[in-house]
Amino acid sequence: MVSSTCDSKADCHIIKDSLSEKCRSSLKQNYLVRIACFELETFYLGDLAAVEKGMEIKGLSKKQKNAKCRNPDDPANASEEMKRLTEFKYQNISGSRDIGPHMSLSDNRSLRFQALTTGTKKLIEDWE
Repeated sequence: MVSSTCDSKADCHIIKDSLSEKCRSSLKQNYLVRIACFELETFYLGDLAAVEKGMEIKGLSKKQKNAKCRNPDDPANASEEMKRLTEFKYQNISGSRDIGPHMSLSDNRSLRFQALTTGTKKLIEDWE
């Protein structure tokens, strides 16, 4: 699995094509290339139950019905939205550490998160 991040100004398709070509030229048969071109906080916005548990903020999961959280891949500034939702308790690194262990692999509303987990599961199944 090749995983990468790029800033929103980069052309992620070009980066993905380049990484895919490197995998093909290495003669590896099982590979998966995923690029995170957007803030990873969109993954957290897709699973507010995990944010609620990880950050110990009661009632936060009820906000999953809000427009920005129903389709979490849309917000242009997901980290700012996370800070607003958590009343500025969320910090990028410590928040990720707190939230990560509680994230659901199957109940996340982020389509990008679903693509990442589905692809990873398939790669593991193909390997076995």
